[in-house]
Amino acid sequence: MNFIQWGADLLTPHFEYEKKLGGLVAGIDEVGRGPFAGPVVAAAVILDPDNYPLGMTDSKKLSRSKRETLFEQILETSEVGIGEASPAEIDEHNILQATFIAMRRALENLKITPTALLVDGNRDPKLGHPTQLIIKGDSISFSISAASIVAKVTRDRKMCALSALYPHYGWERNAGYGTAEHRKGLSLYGVTPQHRRSFAPIRKILNAHEVKN
Repeated sequence: MNFIQWGADLLTPHFEYEKKLGGLVAGIDEVGRGPFAGPVVAAAVILDPDNYPLGMTDSKKLSRSKRETLFEQILETSEVGIGEASPAEIDEHNILQATFIAMRRALENLKITPTALLVDGNRDPKLGHPTQLIIKGDSISFSISAASIVAKVTRDRKMCALSALYPHYGWERNAGYGTAEHRKGLSLYGVTPQHRRSFAPIRKILNAHEVKN
C-alpha cells in the first residue's frame, strides 16, 4: 500500500497513476460520510484507457447535469461496481468501517477483477489488492474521479427516491445533509429509519424524546 499527498496547485486529473501501475486498475471512492440520513455509497471503476469520458473531476466540482451526463458515459465505456452500507450498518460499525464495507461491496460487484486499486483518502480499506492511497484523489486520478461521479449520482438518486417515502426532510435537495430544511423536518416529524442514530444530532433528538417519555 502506497500513500500520496499533493498540494492544491497540482490537483489536475490525469491518467498517469493508472499507466504507471499497468494492468486493470480500479479507482475507488465513496460519498455520503457526513449526512444525517441515508446510506454511504462507494463505486469502483475500471476505465478503458483508450475510451474514457472527458471532463471528469471531483464530483463536487461538477454541476448536477454534468455529473448525470458523465455518469451515463462512464457506465457505457467502463467496468463499474457499486456498493453501499445502510444507516443501520453505519450505526453498528461506525462511519469509517461502513465506508470500507461499501467499498468492499463495490469491488465485489465488478464483473472483472482488478490487478491494483487507486483509493481516495489516507486510510487503507484493506480490500485484498495492491492499493495506492491518494489524498484528493478524485481531483487527480481519472479513475477515482469516475468513481466519485458514479457514487455521487447513485446516492443522489437513492435519496430522491427515499424523499418520496419521507417527504418532510428535503432529501431530494439536501441528500440527507444537515441543512436548515432537514433540521426543521427533524424537529417537526422526528427521526426515521433512514437516519443515522449514532450521529450526534440524531442521538440528541432521540435522547430528548426518551426524557419526555
